Amino acid sequence: MAREGFEDFMSDADALMWSIEQDPLLRSTIVTAMFLDRTPSWDAVRGRLERGVRLIPRMRQRVVEPAFGLGTPAWSDDPYFDLDYHARRVRNPDPTSDQFVYDLAANAAMEAFDRDRPLWEYTLVEDLPGGRAAFVMKVHHSMTDGVGGIKLLLMLLDLERDPPPSAPDPEPRPLPVFTPMAVALHRLALQRHVVQHAVRRAAPTAVDLVGELRANALGLIGSGFTVAASAARFLAPAPTPASPLLRQRSLGRRVFTLDLPLDDMKRAAKSTGVSLNDVFVGGVMGGLHRYHEEHGVEAPELRMIMPINVRGSAGGLGGNHFTPARVMMPADIPDPVDRIAEISGRSRRMRAEPAVAMTEQLATVLNLLPRKAATALMGSMFKGADLVTSNVPGAPFPLYLGGAEIEQIYAFGPLSGTATNVTLLSHAGTCCIGVNVDLAAVPEPEVLERSLRGAFAEMLALG
Repeated sequence: MAREGFEDFMSDADALMWSIEQDPLLRSTIVTAMFLDRTPSWDAVRGRLERGVRLIPRMRQRVVEPAFGLGTPAWSDDPYFDLDYHARRVRNPDPTSDQFVYDLAANAAMEAFDRDRPLWEYTLVEDLPGGRAAFVMKVHHSMTDGVGGIKLLLMLLDLERDPPPSAPDPEPRPLPVFTPMAVALHRLALQRHVVQHAVRRAAPTAVDLVGELRANALGLIGSGFTVAASAARFLAPAPTPASPLLRQRSLGRRVFTLDLPLDDMKRAAKSTGVSLNDVFVGGVMGGLHRYHEEHGVEAPELRMIMPINVRGSAGGLGGNHFTPARVMMPADIPDPVDRIAEISGRSRRMRAEPAVAMTEQLATVLNLLPRKAATALMGSMFKGADLVTSNVPGAPFPLYLGGAEIEQIYAFGPLSGTATNVTLLSHAGTCCIGVNVDLAAVPEPEVLERSLRGAFAEMLALG
């Protein structure tokens, strides 16, 4: 049963993301850093979080796994919920630099969650240069995806610096409390209902199927082969990264950021007849090509994970509604116009794959495997990728937290076994790009940062 856009049980896709974390390289932690123009009122920040806890069930729920591994985990009310554990306040030890914020974000990306608590941790960092502050948010991907995360974030923020007092919120609905056995019994009851429903529909469905086969046998067979082939491409193992330079993996992380004018990115896209995302990926691939060139290594193509949003307009706030598609992208096309044109074509073909709409069905099949087998299969798919790119539309207008304006907001997405994640989050006219790297794969992140800056300057010059 849904509550305020949230389900009581994980979907198969969310459950798979949760279970494969027994391999720490496949952790699904999202870290977001907001830089504020001033230090917000801590009382106001706590007030917004208290409101969020009342309005957003996930903020006060923990995960309960089913007994005997039967079914997907449930979201259960945390009887020991403690806001002081989840909401923290620290001072920057070096008021002349923002580096502490980036170090805090990198450490948050490395550290696993306490699985007995709700899966979020927020930290206010005070004493940044110029009287500024930062707000670092750590959330588990099973709670929501990037698009849903922005919707949730907007529930915690204000549209003006000094908003008028809001009407009192209704008391939160009581949330269910599950035991492992109750979660397993729910799954068994659900399966019985599915079987009974299938039996009732079996006879008329069989008649319809016979008629359809007579009318369009070849079409049905061909369609089935097309879907099966697409699913096979999605699940095919690729254990070795395409780049000979980005193959080492570790739990070490480093993050850095880039800012680009959104209007300039849009002009570059319009002048070349492609999407803004194509220009973004073109800049990332150009930067990685420069990074390889600087190290004297050739990498004609790189294997990229591209999350494709499949969230409908009626999709709830919680859970994930994206397909992690893998696609080989060109890295050595010197002309930026030709590069992004090729990237655009490959992206369109990937989005047209039938398997894009089958994320939940594929996850259902994978969840039937023993956890170690499912983890190994997902690892063979993701660890052979070189990078993740993600483009999340943010708010086109200013946002405020506790009286402080948000100047930039960066998302540092999970690596998912790859060498780097590059995420573009637009905010109030700026493309805020967060880069998360594995230090074993990218031991010189400052070189990658310089390479990306040069490549994006090339992209902006197209406008």
